[in-house]
Amino acid sequence: MAAATTYESLKLHITPEKFYVEACDDGADDVLIIDRVSTEVTLSVKKDIPPSAVTRPIFGILGTIHLVAGNYLIVITKKTKIGEFFNHVIWKATDFDVLSYKKTMLHLTDIQLQDNKTFLAMINHVLSVDGFYFSTTYDLTHTLQRLSNTSPEFQEMSLLERADQRFVWNCHLLRELSAQPEVHRFALPVLHGFITMHSCSINGKYFDWILISRRSCFRAGVRYYVRGIDSEGHAANFVETEQIVHYNGSRASFVQTRGSIPVFWSQRPNLKYKPQPQINKVANHMDGFQRHFDSQVIIYGKQVIVNLVNQKGSEKPLEQAFATMVSSLASGMIRYIAFDFHKECQNMRWDRLSILLDQVAEMQDELSYFLVDSAGKVVTNQEGVFRSNCMDCLDRTNVIQSLLARRSLQAQLQRLGVLHVGQKLEEQDDFEKIYKNAWADNANACAKQYAGTGALKTDFTRTGKRTQLGLIKDGWNSLIRYYKNNFSDGFRQDSIDLFLGNYSVDELDSHSPLSVPRDLKFLAVRNLNVFQVVKKIVRRYSWCQLPLIYVLNDISKTIFISSLFFVSTGDTWTETLAYVLFWGVASIGTFFIILYNGKDFVDAPRLVQKEKID
Repeated sequence: MAAATTYESLKLHITPEKFYVEACDDGADDVLIIDRVSTEVTLSVKKDIPPSAVTRPIFGILGTIHLVAGNYLIVITKKTKIGEFFNHVIWKATDFDVLSYKKTMLHLTDIQLQDNKTFLAMINHVLSVDGFYFSTTYDLTHTLQRLSNTSPEFQEMSLLERADQRFVWNCHLLRELSAQPEVHRFALPVLHGFITMHSCSINGKYFDWILISRRSCFRAGVRYYVRGIDSEGHAANFVETEQIVHYNGSRASFVQTRGSIPVFWSQRPNLKYKPQPQINKVANHMDGFQRHFDSQVIIYGKQVIVNLVNQKGSEKPLEQAFATMVSSLASGMIRYIAFDFHKECQNMRWDRLSILLDQVAEMQDELSYFLVDSAGKVVTNQEGVFRSNCMDCLDRTNVIQSLLARRSLQAQLQRLGVLHVGQKLEEQDDFEKIYKNAWADNANACAKQYAGTGALKTDFTRTGKRTQLGLIKDGWNSLIRYYKNNFSDGFRQDSIDLFLGNYSVDELDSHSPLSVPRDLKFLAVRNLNVFQVVKKIVRRYSWCQLPLIYVLNDISKTIFISSLFFVSTGDTWTETLAYVLFWGVASIGTFFIILYNGKDFVDAPRLVQKEKID
């Protein structure tokens, strides 16, 4: 069992030449040595640590990354205990440090220094997004059912070797350590998503209730820049969510998945509130679609697709494409349910969600759930999953997943004897509060990681009712999403691509990927050269000011604020009217030029050109 753990207690010793990572667990004598000059990684013992080294405690090695200045070591410096999982402690990593191998930056040019600073900002941005979890003794990347079907050889593997690679967010960062099995106890797989644990009581019977959402690092990214699937069949914003109950030694689990509509489609930001989704007209959709569901069936079994997108307007072609693909595949392992969430629940009629639950009730009973008794005997297996999606796989999806999970939990708790016959979970006020808040927190975590804001519709998830206050809050979050999607998501997407290894820094590359030339229309509007010339002509009129586009910073690029101020009048009313009309037309014209060329003014990714791999 020792092989399937990583060191829990560590100290980092720093000298100008080397990093020494000391294992401080009872009886441990290992020291991981990283040469800051050659980057060589070796295993040694404590006596080799020089007394002159500067020492600090750390809680894990996230890995290493190569930037313009050279290699950097990323370590966990703070952690928070989430709870205990079958006597295994689960932690959230809350702070990190990024340490340069190099002692000086004198070898860099000014441009290289600036690029290195930007790349560091990207890494720190990803690390600042809440939701990194780990355990030094338990494999968080697998469901209970997958773990129950493993061999003794699998259980003897290191946590890094046995982990589900879909959910190891620092897999790229650990590539150097993973190549040397003798140092695997220093290699800590880290999950990104959401975990909450609660000790609960119903009818005086105490049980643990756990919710885990595992975000896939394949086709990971932000809301508008990563949609659909890639050529390998990986879906954007794919999340595996597992609900677990532990009572008197028995364990029950119910797993669901969510993921973007698995065809080749995109929805690029263009300054419009809701960009038009575009389905790729030349891609082989069936090839990617089949790859996606072949892997899903192998991993999870039967698939019940719950597609929650609108069946009219801009979302309709995607619903039709999804239905057509399922029909063409003609697999007995896949069933398709289309439920127009917004139409069915319009006018605050959220009670109509029961229509969907009733429609899939028999299917859910057929899929069942995983249950193992206190003796370790498997009583039931989950035969498949609900794969839910809306456009973002966030707000509508989370509402439906929470309702399906409650129905499964009802059956589990009755079977375990926690609930009496005829009792409903909805009647257990104390537990209902825990349950609803946890699923709302799950929605917020997934939404912040993908869309940049908290989730919408969480008032229903928390209270079971849709409220006017909830609508106002959703409106505010939607405005924030609009800003981030248009003016900061390019940086966020680049940060994720760099962190996950989708882009590798080459310091020998003379052309900086962070410097993207703009075409003439951008420069003309940004610098307003035409308007500057005209302004000189009419400079004697102090009432005139130009519509301006302010560049907020190098990262968020350009947004515009148009203004027209009148502080005095011209020589005659006709002259004044002429100037008012001129500047009015100029301002409106500038606005429409920017809107028409919206894609050129949003913050787009620079490191990986997504349209080449969509």
